[in-house]
Amino acid sequence: MRPNDLPQPLATLMVATCNVLNLANPGRMFYENQDPYSAAEYERKITWLGERFRMLNADVLAVQEVWDDAAFKGALGRGSMRYDFVAVPGAENDATHNGAHGTPRVGIATRLKVEALQSFPEYPPGFQVEIPGIGQYTRFERPPLVATLRMKHGQTLNVLTAHLKSKRPKFLQDAQGNPTEDRDDRKVMALASLRSLIMRGAEAMALRCLVIDLLHRTHIPLVVLGDFNDTPDSVTTQLICATTEVAYDRSARDVALFNAYDLQGDAALKKDVAYSHIHQGAPYVLDQILVSEEFMATGRNSVGDVRRVDYFNDHLHEGRDRTRSDHGFVRALLRLKMEAPQPSAGSDPTLLP
Repeated sequence: MRPNDLPQPLATLMVATCNVLNLANPGRMFYENQDPYSAAEYERKITWLGERFRMLNADVLAVQEVWDDAAFKGALGRGSMRYDFVAVPGAENDATHNGAHGTPRVGIATRLKVEALQSFPEYPPGFQVEIPGIGQYTRFERPPLVATLRMKHGQTLNVLTAHLKSKRPKFLQDAQGNPTEDRDDRKVMALASLRSLIMRGAEAMALRCLVIDLLHRTHIPLVVLGDFNDTPDSVTTQLICATTEVAYDRSARDVALFNAYDLQGDAALKKDVAYSHIHQGAPYVLDQILVSEEFMATGRNSVGDVRRVDYFNDHLHEGRDRTRSDHGFVRALLRLKMEAPQPSAGSDPTLLP
């Protein structure tokens, strides 16, 4: 920095993603093979979530697996967290809606000003995918949500919340939900697992298209966060990020995404606890925070950086309990540049005291 260069101040932004594991109102059926929450279970769940939300203290809180927005608001209230904006499109509880049906939805709570909010249920035209035994796959099971936010110092950013198809085998069933395949047949199991992979891949492809639309020839920072149901190095995650293209095409940075954990500054306390889910005793990172090139500290179009990424996963070792969550929560501390302070009138910034 030259002596006459004034430092550019940075504004901090805390973002977090939480898969809340079937957050629903008490007494309401969400899956036919699961009992509704009793009043006592519901109280334990929103109390536990409220405590976690208070601990995260995020400016932008992205959530997945919400059946009732009233339950989400109840958990926020139980944690004494005040957010000016809370929304779970498709899971509203009001005079004309009684929550989500068929599958849970994604949502957001934020302290920032919301300038726009849009849910994207459909794939782009021409990007439908054929699923064996099912037919055309044309829409997300859980539509991603894009919010355009403005920070108090004027910076604008887009936040995209997503929840991709799980790896659970997709078996065929009739209109009443009865299986039409032999689920004990190992070859049928292989085909059902392939269906899930194709469905998750199709959702990743459609999400990639949305990311390109949000980033191409713009300098508005983008944060993509949620439950990807796959690891950072998986084909589906890399399909969304397209980070590898940057190695041989520098212009690809314009529409690429980068894992926030990999961009942490030197001051970050990196520990070997970066996982958000445990499956059959093995730890995995399924819940991720991805950012655009604007958060690369040394990037050509940098307007900020990633200060720190934390994983909150101790509860994963406390045993399975549906009143908690089977996913760890991930939080990132981001920084965005503000307007540089102007020297006062009559002063000469080149003169040192």
